[in-house]
Amino acid sequence: MAYFDAASGAPLHSVARQALLASLDEGWADPARLYREGRRARMLLDAAREAAAEAVGCRVDELVFTSSGTRAVHTGIAGALAGRRRVGRHLIVSAVEHSSVLHSAEVHESGGGSVTEVPVDRGGAVDPAAYGDALRADTALACLQSANHEVGTEQPVAAVAGRCREAGVPLLVDAAQSLGWGPVEGDWSLLTASAHKWGGPSGVGLLVVRKGVRFSAQGPVDERESGRAPGFENLPAIVAAAASLRAVRAEAAAEAARLRELTERIRARVPGLVPDVEVVGDPVRRLPGVVTFSCLYVDGEALLHELDREGFSVSSGSSCTSSTLTPSHVLRAMGVLSEGNVRVSLPVGAAEEDVERFLAVLPGAVAGVREKLGAPVSGAVVREADVLVVDSLGKRCPIPVIELAKVIGDVPVGGLVRVLSDDEAARLDIPAWCEMRGQEYVGEEPADKGTAYLIRRVS
Repeated sequence: MAYFDAASGAPLHSVARQALLASLDEGWADPARLYREGRRARMLLDAAREAAAEAVGCRVDELVFTSSGTRAVHTGIAGALAGRRRVGRHLIVSAVEHSSVLHSAEVHESGGGSVTEVPVDRGGAVDPAAYGDALRADTALACLQSANHEVGTEQPVAAVAGRCREAGVPLLVDAAQSLGWGPVEGDWSLLTASAHKWGGPSGVGLLVVRKGVRFSAQGPVDERESGRAPGFENLPAIVAAAASLRAVRAEAAAEAARLRELTERIRARVPGLVPDVEVVGDPVRRLPGVVTFSCLYVDGEALLHELDREGFSVSSGSSCTSSTLTPSHVLRAMGVLSEGNVRVSLPVGAAEEDVERFLAVLPGAVAGVREKLGAPVSGAVVREADVLVVDSLGKRCPIPVIELAKVIGDVPVGGLVRVLSDDEAARLDIPAWCEMRGQEYVGEEPADKGTAYLIRRVS
C-alpha cells in the first residue's frame, strides 16, 4: 500500500517512536511533584516545551500542550474572545478554515456573538484587503489558517497579521498543516497546531498565546499548563511530539523540494492522462506535498474505493461520499468542481516509484468508475417550448452533471437546458461544469421540487 493521506495524519516518525518508547520508562511520574521521579518528568516536559517553542518561534512561557489540535483551537478562540469581551463580540474567520475553527464560530454566534466569513478566490486564498475591510471597532479576534488542509493553498498570513495589528486585533493562526515545514511568518498573536500532522503521536496539540494578548481561559482550570489545558499531561506523547517536530524541521528544506517536484509531476500530468479533470488550489503558493484534483462524471466514494483496491490511500473533499451529501465547504467556497475529488498528500519519504504507479493506475480507475455510472437519460428529458428539461430529481452527484453533459449537444447554440435537481452538490457542480466546458451558466430558479438550473449552450 502507498499511503497518500498525510494531510489527515502523517505516519509516526522514527524519532517520535524512539522518544515515545524511551519516555514511557523515564516520564511516567507526575511532573508537578518534587520527588526524584517527578523532577525527572519535569525536566522532560521542560525540554519538550523548549524544543517546541524554538520551532514555533515563541517564548517558552507562551506555549502550552493540549490534548489535540482541535482542543487547542477551541481553547484559543474561546479564551481570546472572553479576554476581549469588553472590546466586542465580533469574530472574523475565512470561508475555508478547518472545521474546528468553524465549529467554534458557530458556538460563538449561537451565544449572541457575530461572525464575518471572509471569502476566498478560486485558488483558495483570501485577500488581505478583505480582512482589513472586515475589521470593526467591536472585533475581538480574527482567525486564519496558515495553509489549507484540503487543497494545500498557503494563506498570506503575514499581510493579514499586519492589518490586524494596525487595528489592534489579535490574529489566531491555525498552523496544523504547515508547522512541520517551518515557522509561521508575521506578527500573529495566537497559534495552534497538532502533532499528528508532522509525524508525532496523536493526542498532542500546541497552543501559543503571545505575551500581551488578553486571554481568559474558559471552563474549570487547574495548575497544569498555565491553567489553559487542565489535566495530567501525556508526557511520553508530548516528548515524542517535540522530538519529531525538531527532526522533521531538520530535514524540511530538502524534503520539501523533493515532494514539490513529485506533486508538480501529478499536477502537470493528470489533466493529460484523465479527460475532464480540474486541478484545484493555488498553483504556486502551496504546501510541498499536497495536490488536489476533481474528475467530472465520477462518484468520489467509488473512485476512492477503486484506488484503495489498487493500493493507494487517498482522501476526498467530494460531495459523493458516504459521510456527507453536501460538498466540502472548502471546495464550495472556492467555487470549483466537487465531484470525483481526490486529494493526494504525500508523507515524508514518499517514494517516486509509488507516484509513478499512481499516475499509471489513475486513468483506468477513473474510466472504470465512469463506465459504471453510465447514467442513461431515457425518459428523463422533455422539451418545454425552446428549453430542454432534464429531470434529475432524486439522483445524487455526479448523475445530474452526467445527464446535462449527455444532452447539451441536443440543443442549438444559444438554446437552454433546464436541469431539475434536489442534490445540494448540483448548486456547485453545474456552474463548475459550465466553466470547464465553455458553456454559459444562466442561474437557478425555484421549482415545484428541488431547484432548476439553467444552462445556455455557447458552442
